[in-house]
Amino acid sequence: MLWQRFFSGRGFYLGLMFAQAAARHPDVRVTLDRPLDVADEYRRHYTYRDLADIVDDLAGRLWTAGVRPADHVAIHKTDNVDIALLACAVSRIGAVPAMLSPALSGVVVAGLLARIDRPWLVTDEAKLAGPLADVGVRELARRVLTVGRLAGEVLGVTNLSGLSPDPSRRGPVRLAPQDPVLVTHSSGTTGVPKLAVHCAQAMWHRLVPQKMLGWPTRGETAALHMSFVHSRFYHALGVLLHYGSPLVLLVDPDPKSVGQILTSTRPGILETHPNTYVLWEDLADAPGAPLASVRCFGSTFDAIHPRTVRRLLGASKRGSPWLTQLYGQSETGPVSAWWYTRRSARKVNSRLVGIGLPGFTRVRVVDQDGNRAKPGTHGHIEARTYGRCLTYLGGEQLYKRQLDGDWWRMGDMGYLNRWGALHLIDREVDQIDSVASSLEIEDVLMSRLEELREVIVVPNGAGEAVPVVCTRNDEPLAPDRWKRATEDLPALAGPMQWRFEDLPRTSTWKIKKLEIARMLASGAVPAVRYGG
Repeated sequence: MLWQRFFSGRGFYLGLMFAQAAARHPDVRVTLDRPLDVADEYRRHYTYRDLADIVDDLAGRLWTAGVRPADHVAIHKTDNVDIALLACAVSRIGAVPAMLSPALSGVVVAGLLARIDRPWLVTDEAKLAGPLADVGVRELARRVLTVGRLAGEVLGVTNLSGLSPDPSRRGPVRLAPQDPVLVTHSSGTTGVPKLAVHCAQAMWHRLVPQKMLGWPTRGETAALHMSFVHSRFYHALGVLLHYGSPLVLLVDPDPKSVGQILTSTRPGILETHPNTYVLWEDLADAPGAPLASVRCFGSTFDAIHPRTVRRLLGASKRGSPWLTQLYGQSETGPVSAWWYTRRSARKVNSRLVGIGLPGFTRVRVVDQDGNRAKPGTHGHIEARTYGRCLTYLGGEQLYKRQLDGDWWRMGDMGYLNRWGALHLIDREVDQIDSVASSLEIEDVLMSRLEELREVIVVPNGAGEAVPVVCTRNDEPLAPDRWKRATEDLPALAGPMQWRFEDLPRTSTWKIKKLEIARMLASGAVPAVRYGG
């Protein structure tokens, strides 16, 4: 624990990072694909200094509204980059941003607001008139603040644009390194999202190894399409701002829009969610070669399909491109890392999610009794990290149940090989008795069938392994190709073809397998076509 004591006073504060970056690299360019909702100007190009000024202005308006240090401020608005700017502004005055995904239903948002216990709520007209219209957010929040224009006055709602920054407000406020500074929620793939409470010291321990990983590409233009409510986005931003990288921040994942922006900005770094990369495989052959300039592809949140790795790296025209994969979760940050080059991608095993981050994280696999499993033996994955969150807000007992001393149960099954590299098998809750690993089957099918956009293997009511498949452009799945692709795989039920849009997903495009399994068991499924 000497390392932890030596760095015990360090902290990563969202409210400081834009101002610090502007002091070092004021004129570095930031390109957006959508104008900000918090700004009156219809602009898509800013500098570090511009965004630092916007953060400071928003902080002043929040202070005028009455927000004070240690207050919880829930942010739930239409998806846009200003979600991040609002989080930084809340942090700048010492309050605690609680990030609620734009993809959440109104009912779930109401439940999370109740768990936070009457926070301030920052939202917009689209949310108030839509998902939040009938869930009583005014009673659940201390006060409702909006950004963007309102069609008219709304009782009990204050628009930040109508407030002026308080001139008496002092500079940025730093909370103690071990005090709560950020609340994010889990993906919700296994049920109602949990609210993870992070402190500045733990966030710093996540940031430092990511800065080390970012050193080889320091200063290169970076394009990010990530969830603005996930802690990973803020650590990626912290690394890139530190090194003075020009930024391209994307909201729209449509390959046509993304391809145009990448072609014009030519980033050397690209990061998005693994399932978005599947969609972006089409960019490998797109006009203008939008992926040609990318030197480093970043992938987090979930394992990435081998086919996707090969297509991405094959599309780069850089001398030695690589893809970095980080494995972790909201509660821990990254706990292991691995990388692939063009050469290693030929035999890529995306279930290999890497080794612990030396000096920061350790990973082990244990059996049902909590004993360390031998190399190659399947068991429960646990991690020990200085970056672990403090608790679950409103779920302290659930948090404690996932701890074994300093070890955190990740909720995944896997094994360590004899060299200490971690292999992922399945989520604990997604295991199917008739197959060893549904994730492995999904990888094999994606590699054998180029027409697949996604395949999810889940149990039906009878316990059979059912492949739910989505094809590109919703083309019919050819029965003969499916038969050849599955003839050497474990017994599967006939495939069910859905539209990708009908798959229940999280804000990071993770597929909610449990929800799909429940839909199959109840018969409440969308219109499907049957292959096979």
